[in-house]
Amino acid sequence: MAKLNGCDLPEDLYYLIEKHVWAKPMDDGTVRVGMTAVAGNLAGGNLAGVTVKRKSMGKEIPQGKSMATIESSKFVGPVPAPVTGVLLRGNDKLSSDPNLAVSDPYGEGWIAELQPADWDGEKDSLATGLDGLAAYQTKLDADGVSCN
Repeated sequence: MAKLNGCDLPEDLYYLIEKHVWAKPMDDGTVRVGMTAVAGNLAGGNLAGVTVKRKSMGKEIPQGKSMATIESSKFVGPVPAPVTGVLLRGNDKLSSDPNLAVSDPYGEGWIAELQPADWDGEKDSLATGLDGLAAYQTKLDADGVSCN
């Protein structure tokens, strides 16, 4: 796991950097999605709620469009889909403990799972690996963002 400006960011995930969300391809062909430690920090760290858009279940969500909403004392905003895909399910654990999305954003705090429309076509638009982390570092520096 890399630490950029105090923010934990795994090298093996795919990031939609501008929206601070990640995607992880699963063995069954689905993509697990969550928000980065950066997003949790920007939201203020103490979440009051994470709500997956139930009316969107079974429907295709375009890349960059909202699939969930997070709410904290200082922020209410969307969690965009990092790739286009059908929204399959949300993480039920977040209804009883929304702060999992902040305390364990890459593990138990994932937000939703999608069936990607074209993973092979869209994954190249996401940042990953060492080059992806370098691009994320540039974004954090340009925006003056730190998790410290």
